[in-house]
Amino acid sequence: MAIIAAFDFPEVTRAQYEEAVDRLTGGAGLNAPSDWPVRGLVLHAAGPTPDGGWHVTDVWESREAFEHFAAVLMPILQEVGIPTAPPLICEAYNVVT
Repeated sequence: MAIIAAFDFPEVTRAQYEEAVDRLTGGAGLNAPSDWPVRGLVLHAAGPTPDGGWHVTDVWESREAFEHFAAVLMPILQEVGIPTAPPLICEAYNVVT
């Protein structure tokens, strides 16, 4: 079953987000779900929050796919200086692409 993972990163900058994406994708950027280092990403949306932080919402094909991604992501976030907190995770009732 697909899941939604929502991350709120207070005080994280666009530059930090872009650095994390560059490290995740080997500098190729994010142009398609297949650019991520693990398979299973359905949708990725990210943007600045009104309070000066950053928000990311992903949809993954399964919790297992997300957990594989998290194992790659967490060390990169630490290297870039992005504080980590557990995301809000819920089952996706409906996904439209």
